[in-house]
Amino acid sequence: MRTDLRIVATAAALPEIHASGGLSARRTGPHAVHLIGTAATPLGGDELDISIVVGPGARLVVRSVAATLALPSVRTPLSRAHWRFQVDSGGELDFDPEPTIVAGGAHHHTITSILLAADARLRLRERVQIGRSGEDSGGWRGDLIADVAATPLLRHRLELGAGTAVDDALAAPRALESELLYPDDRPVDTTGLTETRLPLAAGGTLLTRTSSLLVAAH
Repeated sequence: MRTDLRIVATAAALPEIHASGGLSARRTGPHAVHLIGTAATPLGGDELDISIVVGPGARLVVRSVAATLALPSVRTPLSRAHWRFQVDSGGELDFDPEPTIVAGGAHHHTITSILLAADARLRLRERVQIGRSGEDSGGWRGDLIADVAATPLLRHRLELGAGTAVDDALAAPRALESELLYPDDRPVDTTGLTETRLPLAAGGTLLTRTSSLLVAAH
């Protein structure tokens, strides 16, 4: 299945939503939308292309009504999602959906591309869990590419689960929480083994937390 979703927020109107395929969104406030699944996706072989644009001076909060479940198909275990974010001058985006659960035998690849104006504000949180109860054979890869105007902000890749370079049957993590904040000038902690918030040279910070299971939101 091919899924396309485009959300555009402007300062003078309610967010616009254009959707086809297995994912849509609903306006839940003047500056808020919730992502809603309209069909079982992603299954192996599915392609998702989601674009979120926050115009000059606009504000947008994005949540989801439920977790995303990546499942294998008979034809292939691999599904892909490309998330594209653009936040223009004076705009603000708070993106914090429910986790992605990668079921046993499934492999999901997420590519996140971000373009920020120098005076934009962004909070982008991603949570991933490999396997439902009793499963640990799924795999996930996430690529995070962010720029501030013409300046590179971040080039980052993480892998979890079966078949990855860091897989270890005894101790490898099966859960990830990641949070990109821009701007962010708080003191940072670079000493943790499973949780680290690192400063970025062009501004902002990146939090990475790994574990065997996702913990409750905090």
